[in-house]
Amino acid sequence: MGVWPTGPRSRAQALADEGLRRAYADSLPGWHEDDVLGSPYAMAAATVWSGLGGDAALAAFRSRLRARGLRLLLDFVPNHLGLDHPWLEAQPHLFVHASREFAGSFRCETRAGELFVAHGKDPHFAPWTDTAQLDHRRAATRATMTDLLASIAARCDGVRCDMAMLVLGDVFARTWGHTPDPEPRRPGEFWAEAIPRIRSEHPDFLFLAEAYWGLEPRLQALGFDVTYDKGLYDLVMERRAAQAQGHLVSQPPTLLAASAHFLENHDEPRVASRLSLDEHRAAALLVLGLPGTRFLHDGQLQGLRRFARIQLGRRALEAEDPQIAGVYRRLLATLAVTCVGRGEGRVLPTHRAWSDNRSDESMVLAQWQDDERRFELVVVNLAPYRSQCYAPLSARGLAAGSWRMTDLLGHEAYERNGQEMSARGLYLDVPPHAAQLFHFERIG
Repeated sequence: MGVWPTGPRSRAQALADEGLRRAYADSLPGWHEDDVLGSPYAMAAATVWSGLGGDAALAAFRSRLRARGLRLLLDFVPNHLGLDHPWLEAQPHLFVHASREFAGSFRCETRAGELFVAHGKDPHFAPWTDTAQLDHRRAATRATMTDLLASIAARCDGVRCDMAMLVLGDVFARTWGHTPDPEPRRPGEFWAEAIPRIRSEHPDFLFLAEAYWGLEPRLQALGFDVTYDKGLYDLVMERRAAQAQGHLVSQPPTLLAASAHFLENHDEPRVASRLSLDEHRAAALLVLGLPGTRFLHDGQLQGLRRFARIQLGRRALEAEDPQIAGVYRRLLATLAVTCVGRGEGRVLPTHRAWSDNRSDESMVLAQWQDDERRFELVVVNLAPYRSQCYAPLSARGLAAGSWRMTDLLGHEAYERNGQEMSARGLYLDVPPHAAQLFHFERIG
């Protein structure tokens, strides 16, 4: 993220915004104007910023990643470009514009004369004043942005598509229906045209969508491999444990498997600044132990707490939090020797331990199996109180013997009868904010 250059006009906006200036002081005490580079989401060109070495440095970096079995994803911003992008002057028809000023627009001198162009925006927030809004109602805009995407795809193995839902036809129409639209609405969706073209040139290319508002299934149907699970993020951060379990249990397995689970990203506050250590540990095992994609943010594993502003070229120096770093080292090392993420994974519902005990609603269970003689069970309690449930295990071969059950993250070890677990479920009684990873091995 953040490889694309901005320009002087967009940088000036980033410097002039008083709200951002206050945010810079929180993020980087003692900052000065040279630290403000501008937002890479106000893209001035589809070339790598010279401060990172340009396109040649990116190609060398990608080669080093490949040598280590790693793939490179870059950002693609379909909704808008920066104020310094040459298309504003040369191809103003690609943008939402009018001959007269309208709310959220700015004056722009173009080859077609003076026009008023819209700033990019999310319909729920104020415009991003360092950007210009592309007009996805126009066939020329869709074709040009597909070409831009193809040029980016030639330099990486996948793209994270920023605010991917903003260019869906109905979303765009609701956001920009008040502006002039000189063309009849073109049927179909941008993603349905762009994704197959890229896949025809790069069959293994990965599409990751930043997505909100419950539109994830639509984006997956249009060809995205993975979509953000922002719903789970919000529920965990808002400490709505029962709703978090319901969110996960109610999702179709295919949707869950194509979701990216996360606790922080470049837009959200640092998780270490929001959750206690015990809450953080449980939430970390949750996102690492679910079917789907695990999304970890730079600095998360070290327990950094300062929000890193994307407009800044420096971050404040922070010491690693040894407790949080230890939690992640333990979790990642332990998960690596299990079938979590590699076997067949499913989220299990919970059953009440007794009729008037609803504490099971705070628990999330994920079962993983790749061999009939062993399986793993991820157990997370998102509540600040002790919770009980019966877990309806569905492991293959469960009823065919006895099992040794060992918590790989703790000290508990038991033997359980497979027929009893198959018939009634596995009884669990776990502490507040439990984060347990049980390994089951058949012993008879």
